[in-house]
Amino acid sequence: MSNLTILRSYARMTKPENLPPAILFNCSETCLTVFDAFPKAIFHFLVLPRVRPPLSVSELTDLRSLLKCERKTARTVLQDLNDQADSVKKMIQEEMLNRYGFQWQIWVGFHPAPSMEHLHLHVISSDLCSPKLKTKKHYNSFHPKLGFFQHLSDVLSWFDADQSYFEMMSQLRKIDYEPLLKEDLACWKCGRAMRNMPTLKEHLQEEWDGEGRKEKARIARKSAGLRNRETSQPGSSSSQDLGVS
Repeated sequence: MSNLTILRSYARMTKPENLPPAILFNCSETCLTVFDAFPKAIFHFLVLPRVRPPLSVSELTDLRSLLKCERKTARTVLQDLNDQADSVKKMIQEEMLNRYGFQWQIWVGFHPAPSMEHLHLHVISSDLCSPKLKTKKHYNSFHPKLGFFQHLSDVLSWFDADQSYFEMMSQLRKIDYEPLLKEDLACWKCGRAMRNMPTLKEHLQEEWDGEGRKEKARIARKSAGLRNRETSQPGSSSSQDLGVS
């Protein structure tokens, strides 16, 4: 089976729960979430709509094909994906705290010109620290401000606009998006230009490490402040020791 169509095979399964645990993260009646086989960050999942009537395999090829469907139907599919992604995000946030002691951003969005067949929504942590992030194309495809990564919240907002705007945005022509993958490298967080991928990857690691230190210090200060307020309350053991009535 071609790697380009493997996601489609998952989405067509009547019992995706039979997938190996190394592949399947969770599933619902409408969607399933799988581990990205080549994660571009510490946490990277793909949420897929299951192939179910009234939509066909061809209509779920990618975001562009879905948006050609009746708007109400397309919006329902995207909302189902959004609901599943919210559940995945909560589990990622819990794991962030358990493993690293702090939380950081999680992005949810699509690639308008994907390399794999079948619509899939990326749920990816913003660190972009991974051995699998190797090329400029990899990085620029997830840069949150460059334009190739289409945030789900933005796509959903198209449905609230007038018909002409929706039609313009939903064209998703490859010729308009693929040049973005060739843009010069720059840190998505600070905007600093990077001469090559090794330099960028080192910088991204430093950015994430620094964010972790700051966030952990903030959490520690907050915890200390709560403890101080608790011990200063009337009736507490500390207050009584200090003679406070």
